[in-house]
Amino acid sequence: MTIRAAVVCLDVTPPVGLMMSGFAARTEPAIGTHDSLTVRAVVVNDTALVVVDVIGIHEDMSLRIRQRCQLPENNVVIAALHTHGGPASMQGRAGGQTDHDYLQRLENACVEAIDQAAQALVPARLLAGMGTDPDIARNRRHPNGLLDRSLPVLRIETLDGKAIAVMVSYACHPVVLAADNLLWTADYPHYVRLGIEEAVPGAVAIFMTGCVGDANTGHTAQASLSLAANSDRTFARAEKLGRHIAKCALAAELKPAASNAAIADASVTLSFERREQLSADELLEAWQKEYPKADTIRALILDHWMAWARTAAKQELKPWRTRVSMLDWGGVRFIALPGEIFAETSLRIRDQLKTNTAFVMGFCDSNAGYIPPQSEYAFGGYEIDEAHRYYGMPASFKAGSAEHLADAAIQLVTR
Repeated sequence: MTIRAAVVCLDVTPPVGLMMSGFAARTEPAIGTHDSLTVRAVVVNDTALVVVDVIGIHEDMSLRIRQRCQLPENNVVIAALHTHGGPASMQGRAGGQTDHDYLQRLENACVEAIDQAAQALVPARLLAGMGTDPDIARNRRHPNGLLDRSLPVLRIETLDGKAIAVMVSYACHPVVLAADNLLWTADYPHYVRLGIEEAVPGAVAIFMTGCVGDANTGHTAQASLSLAANSDRTFARAEKLGRHIAKCALAAELKPAASNAAIADASVTLSFERREQLSADELLEAWQKEYPKADTIRALILDHWMAWARTAAKQELKPWRTRVSMLDWGGVRFIALPGEIFAETSLRIRDQLKTNTAFVMGFCDSNAGYIPPQSEYAFGGYEIDEAHRYYGMPASFKAGSAEHLADAAIQLVTR
């Protein structure tokens, strides 16, 4: 059986003046564009994977996109690139005031990209492999900590060998650029895509962010709580790293995959737990007392924390329902997980997949913050104890949530 495939890339670069998302210390709007932000949709038979150059897609928007497009609702996965150089894209989450008109434009573009690709399908074949380890990601919580070093590659081409798309995934936070950047950018993935598209004329490069909750290029989460320029966090460094990843991906030995496409998904319910020892009102009072003497950056952080104490912190801790999906394209599995997932969870899933060409991705169909493995809770830190405030969530996810997601993904594969 021959598969049919197509890819569509649409520009969704916001206008200047909209608020950016990803850094609590950054309060200024975007002043320009470094590289265009995009929606990239790949359709194989009646299934689709869409990657959007934003920090996250709210689950409500994901559902609307999947319901509005012409493909079956459960056959579509919407993934966010998680660039910190993009606009505020989730109402009430991840800081920054969202713009209603832009969010509608973003949603429409996702639907349009899927539908255009679904209407442009051509006979195609799949080739898959694993690129060499770029050795760029570092565990930002533990020296020599766990990393998912995988660099899976999938090439989609016409039956006469013309490339349609080259898909790559790597688990490293798209935060080479820091809070001082005020230009729209896809960060280092822009250069991964550029390097691939220059080397494979006619192909659209699709970069999918892996499980990066504890992985970046070597700085702590606290290092991003600054507006100071950093010589290691520049566009020049983003280009160097991105092009290196592209080179490693292009070195992959690709072998033909099967000619089939399928998808399975599951609904997973996660719980929250409050780790703060004080009530929201007590915390608010303490932060208000600290605020007058705080330095500039600490004051910016306290602004977010106090806003959380007044609103999200007082919400009832209702269970949160999310989606886990598995796309199977010719035996190449795409495991789609919500939020910021850690390397331990990704590696656990890979161990069960029994294949080295799998894509294990975060930020799919929702982004409600960090979902750490149970082993990390004893260490505390930003990702465990504080990030939910910036994300506008009522509390941290309960220990065991990541394992619940991994179990759901593994069940999708084994069944």
